[in-house]
Amino acid sequence: MAARAIWKGQLRLSLVSIPVEMYSATKSGARVSFRQIHGPSGKPVRYQKTVPGVGPVDADDIMKGYEYEKDQYLLIDPEDIDEIKLETKKTLELVQFVDACEIPPLYFDKPYYLVPTDDLAEDAYRVVRDALRSTKMVGLGQVTMRGKEYLAAVKPCGDGLLLETLHYAEEIRDADPMFSQIEDDTADEELLEVAKSLIERKTGAFKADAFKDNYSIALKDLIDRKTKSKSTKRVQTDDGDADSGDNVIDLMAALKQSLAKAEGKSSGKSSSKSGKTTAKSSKAAAKKKSA
Repeated sequence: MAARAIWKGQLRLSLVSIPVEMYSATKSGARVSFRQIHGPSGKPVRYQKTVPGVGPVDADDIMKGYEYEKDQYLLIDPEDIDEIKLETKKTLELVQFVDACEIPPLYFDKPYYLVPTDDLAEDAYRVVRDALRSTKMVGLGQVTMRGKEYLAAVKPCGDGLLLETLHYAEEIRDADPMFSQIEDDTADEELLEVAKSLIERKTGAFKADAFKDNYSIALKDLIDRKTKSKSTKRVQTDDGDADSGDNVIDLMAALKQSLAKAEGKSSGKSSSKSGKTTAKSSKAAAKKKSA
């Protein structure tokens, strides 16, 4: 499956603008993933947005709530947020340059590949890449994607450019309280020499492929053995009807069971109220099924 661009825009250096696309530099599918299955029925567990006292709700009815006081929320329509105009939505301007070793590793978040969109952009792209490489500098700027403006560092990576999102200063937790209990004593000199000797003996060039995800390897081995074993329990699911009428019927059955239990414990007045809820739920279910 071809990689999909996460962001498209202009990489700007002073008056020079270069059309670029951004791609994630990491793969989420490299590790073993599981899906939650309901053991007794063998059906996949699904998550549905619900409201207490209302039940399932439509995505179009959901708004963003900002808590300005305890339990007091300001309701904001997602469309109002989308209309916020920021130049960084389409332009990543390199506004400052710092030494490559000046940024503490603590600030780095996630890496992305920046590539030119076409052959015409490659010349200017190579100029920026080679300039950063020769000066050993990192370009800083900001870029907006996925509803958030990120601080970003751009630096050479092989034949191209690597963009790494950075945490803002206010996102970094102060380390002093964490380390305050550690006594500020010097290490034992003899033990220090032994530790330094061990470090020297194990010093070498970094090779990422020398390290393996042993947990994932063990999981894959377990899955392989379970697949070959006839005693392993198996279930068959059908995702094709995830949003079909059957799902509504299952939901109605669960609601009716809940109402039946409530009626058994409540008074006649409560039962009458539950009946109204059932009618309302049936109407909502019929509406969903017809849709």
